[in-house]
Amino acid sequence: MTKNRLRGFALIFFGTLFAYLPALRAGFIWNDSDYVTQAPLRSLAGLWRIWFEVGATQQYYPALHTAFWIEHRAWGDSAFGYHLANVLQHASCACLFVILLQRLKVPGAFFAGLIFALHPVCVESVAWISEQKNTLSTLFYLLAALTYLRWTQRVGTDELVKVGTGGPPVLSYRPYTWLLYLLAFLCFLLAVLSKSVTATLPAALLVLAWWQRGRLEWRRDVVPLLPWFAIGAAGGLFTAWVERSFIGAKGSNFDLSLIERSLVAGRAVWFYLGKLLWPSNLIFMYPRWDVDASQAWQYLFPFAALALFAALWVRRLRSRAPLAAGLLFVGALFPTLGFLNVYAFIFSFVADHFQYLASLSIIALFAAGAVLGWRRFAPRAGRAGPALAAGLVAVLGAMTYSQSRIYADNETLYRAILARNPDSWMAQDNLGTLLRKSGRIAEAVSHYEQALWARPDFAEGHNNLGVALVDSGHIEEAIGQFERAVRLRPDFPEAQDNLGSALARSGQTDRALAVFEALVARDPGLAEARNNYGLALAQSGRLAEAADQCREALRIDPGYADARRNLGIIVKAMEQTSAPMP
Repeated sequence: MTKNRLRGFALIFFGTLFAYLPALRAGFIWNDSDYVTQAPLRSLAGLWRIWFEVGATQQYYPALHTAFWIEHRAWGDSAFGYHLANVLQHASCACLFVILLQRLKVPGAFFAGLIFALHPVCVESVAWISEQKNTLSTLFYLLAALTYLRWTQRVGTDELVKVGTGGPPVLSYRPYTWLLYLLAFLCFLLAVLSKSVTATLPAALLVLAWWQRGRLEWRRDVVPLLPWFAIGAAGGLFTAWVERSFIGAKGSNFDLSLIERSLVAGRAVWFYLGKLLWPSNLIFMYPRWDVDASQAWQYLFPFAALALFAALWVRRLRSRAPLAAGLLFVGALFPTLGFLNVYAFIFSFVADHFQYLASLSIIALFAAGAVLGWRRFAPRAGRAGPALAAGLVAVLGAMTYSQSRIYADNETLYRAILARNPDSWMAQDNLGTLLRKSGRIAEAVSHYEQALWARPDFAEGHNNLGVALVDSGHIEEAIGQFERAVRLRPDFPEAQDNLGSALARSGQTDRALAVFEALVARDPGLAEARNNYGLALAQSGRLAEAADQCREALRIDPGYADARRNLGIIVKAMEQTSAPMP
């Protein structure tokens, strides 16, 4: 490795570390607790569950959660360690990107690597611990691509030899050659098991082969990748099933026709391209578009995308690079374009982290075009070209530094979202909960009300508003909110439990008992509901039954302190009234 190459990689690493300094000082946000290894999974038995028990982790990405498992053993619950791992993985991806472009003989490889390392559209993937699935899966993706290309180069040096006394010649690969192929396949498998969007790699490798030679050969190009396509398809379909079955990517929010999904896809492609070329007003959660197939203007996006690809197809006779970059871009985006259900579509159809992998091809095209264009049209401008490139990289780095600051903590993140997307019901509701838990009830109520204004059918929002109203002493208003939550979601045990407790607190004991009776009959394993049912029974004078419910709560959760205390109070009251012991 040359000194210039080492200097370039050092620049990428140190530039990335500096740009992400605010992220290194940040804590955990939003759903990070779903990814940082939870207590039941921290043992060797837990590691086994990560790999062989679907549902043990939020998403079945065992390679990712193995990395989190190792990281937790290294630095426990320290957020700094996880942020550092993300930043270092991102910088490593940028370096591997450079190596890949150099192997493919793409001009401007280091320029492209610096742009990727410092582009602010990547901040969501790097500064958000949960999105280590992006940085880790892309690391394996690039390693798989590099190793596979090395394998294809090695295969090209092997010769056709005769096997036995007859028959046609066949390729005879040396053991080292097969080892390269298996290593590439293993990296691809680990990429898919870190995030299934990387299942698009075999198609991307075919695009690269077509870009280089202008044609594809079945035996040389397609056959070696058939196992990759099989693994990729299985991983993608399994992830889609997990999204629906375990995460909740189903229901009215996903009731879109094929035409409507095509409208989403067409608009998303232009959205992502626009954010790459002009990364302003980046938001953790963008407004969710209203998709309406009756609006003619919404068809402009997919038709314009098709027209662009038609133009690139015609231009391929001069250069295949733009069409190849476009195919790689859309191909990597495809799993998140709307044709498959993704839980995040409940909040928005687009997100910066969706294009982390896809951005590579457009960045490579831009960097190569800039370098070639400068060489052709301004060959005598001296160092002006490198100076302009350095200026662009510096601006991107400054934007990344600024964008990283919004990931400091949950309150900072939610307020940053609402500053640019005040109709984000998720941010309004989450900020309300954060404020309620810190005792700022009036502010919390205001944010809950704004969340419900943006999404009136949000059952969890009505429940959360009800809890805040109880905390502020407005019991009757709270009862109304809990009732709305239960009407919207009849299978919402938390809202039913809160409704029963609020009714009992307002003196409507009979109604409270009816709510609790129905709740524990449907969900008998709810310790908190059993405890609250016991309190309502005690309030109505049915002490023996109340004691039974508290005992059942303790059987379900032996460490439930409130249930143990309430049982003691009820038993003491029974002794004082000489009530028969149950």
